[in-house]
Order: sequence, then C-alpha cells, then structure tokens
Amino acid sequence: MSEDTNRPQARTVANSQSEMTEIVLPNDTNLLGNLLGGRLMHFIDLTGALAAYRHARTPVVTAAMDHIDFIRPVRLGDLLTLKSSVNRAFGTSLEVGVKVWAEHPLTGEVDHVASAYLVFVSIDTQGHPQKVPELLAETPDELRRYTDALRRREHRESESVRRKKEAQALSASAGGKN
Repeated sequence: MSEDTNRPQARTVANSQSEMTEIVLPNDTNLLGNLLGGRLMHFIDLTGALAAYRHARTPVVTAAMDHIDFIRPVRLGDLLTLKSSVNRAFGTSLEVGVKVWAEHPLTGEVDHVASAYLVFVSIDTQGHPQKVPELLAETPDELRRYTDALRRREHRESESVRRKKEAQALSASAGGKN
C-alpha cells in the first residue's frame, strides 16, 4: 500500500491492457460503405473503459474523449482490432490511450486507422468519485506516455478555465440573460 491508506495498491500498465476485435457490418456503415465515426467512437469508448476498469477495479464513467484522430476510412467487412491501456492515474481519474487497426479480411493487410485519449473517473456505488491505484510505468514507452498524459491533463484544465471565462463574459455581455 502507498502512504495514502485510502488508495489501492499500485498497478502496472500490463495489468490494464485490453484488446477487442470487431467486424464492420452493414449496420455500422454509412452510404459509402465506411464505418460511421460515431460507431468507431463507441468501440473506442468500450475498449478504453475495459482498461480503466481493469486498473481501478471499480465502476468507471467516461469523463472526456480528449483527442481522436481518424487516420483513414474503415471499410465494410474489415476486422477492427482496438488496444487500450492506462497512461496515467490521477487521484480519482485515469487517462487511457486507445489505438485502432483495420485488417482487410482477404489480404491480411493491416493499417493503423485511429487513435484516441480518454479520461475515465472511478466511482463508488453512490456515484461519487473514488481513488484509483497509482500507475507504475516500467518501459521507456510507458514512461513517455505517463509524462505526456500529465501535459494533456494540464492542457485540458487550462482549456476548461478558458471556456468558463468565455461563458462568464458572454453571460455578462448579455446582461445575464439566456
């Protein structure tokens, strides 16, 4: 246990890693035969939640999809492989990275098609945030992702402050009326 007796024992990145495979079916595609972006986001959210749940060992809720890159379209019939792992734990929240590959089922060609960062919050049975285990980054790549996660968190927080100030200014200029 860490010095904080309310915080569960630290876990490694390997403890959280999750993988999911899906086939792109007609109901998942648009009129061009490409996977719908919202459907891909759904798969990313599920895979990210699995990693967060494995790390926290508590229910988790999605707090943010911080960034997503759609690199190339995914076609009807492609096999999707999504891999996720926790990048860093912050008190009651966790940042999870998800990478997505599409495999052409006949040729076996595999392409990286999307990446995303998500933030999850651990909650108790009453829905209140609760502490998560610290993350032990062990490899150079895990250490890089661990460091980068703090930078992204600081950016999210500064953007949140900026948006609140803008909203207050808009409200004040409108005389406080909506």
